[in-house]
Amino acid sequence: MEERGMDTLTAGTFVGAGSFRCVGCGYMLALTGLDALTTCPACGGEAFARASLFNTERIDPAQRTAAARSLSAHASEDVEAQIAGARAQIDQPGEYLCYAEGDEVRTLALTREWTRIGRSLAADVRFDDPTVSRRHALIVRQADGVRVLDDRSLNGVFVNGTRVEGRVLNDGDEILVGRYQLRFFSLAPPSEPSPETPNASTLPAAG
Repeated sequence: MEERGMDTLTAGTFVGAGSFRCVGCGYMLALTGLDALTTCPACGGEAFARASLFNTERIDPAQRTAAARSLSAHASEDVEAQIAGARAQIDQPGEYLCYAEGDEVRTLALTREWTRIGRSLAADVRFDDPTVSRRHALIVRQADGVRVLDDRSLNGVFVNGTRVEGRVLNDGDEILVGRYQLRFFSLAPPSEPSPETPNASTLPAAG
């Protein structure tokens, strides 16, 4: 239920740097000093409260999860088609991340042990958006496969609609980071043809 108080902040105003919680759904925005509050990307709400480490208010985790999932449900079909089309352009075996950035779809080969996703200038995949934490997620190559880890983000990391702290990725998995969708693709090298077994007609005649 939405509650308003004297400390409620309204979308469209400059409120300084910090983290701000949507009063309606609990979704979090992380702002720099130059950002203005936007409407909530999850529910469209315009009322926010400043989040604090010392704030004793508890947000229902299910409520925040539902808010984050709604971003995935609102994804553009055009973007989905573009990302799916990007896979067809990959011609080398390996692991890849595909994601939309503006009007372009980018494909990143995951060749390093660590790939950082976030708003920080040091991120390998950078989204300059208040729904994304400075250090939001990590993609890690491990012995058991490629794994995504939540890097203590405000809004969490979701794989195929489920919030995760860490999970091994499978080909085609959807990763949600803030309002951004990424796809993980894993292309195996082509299998070598097995040697043919000679049949009776090709065997030399006995004698």
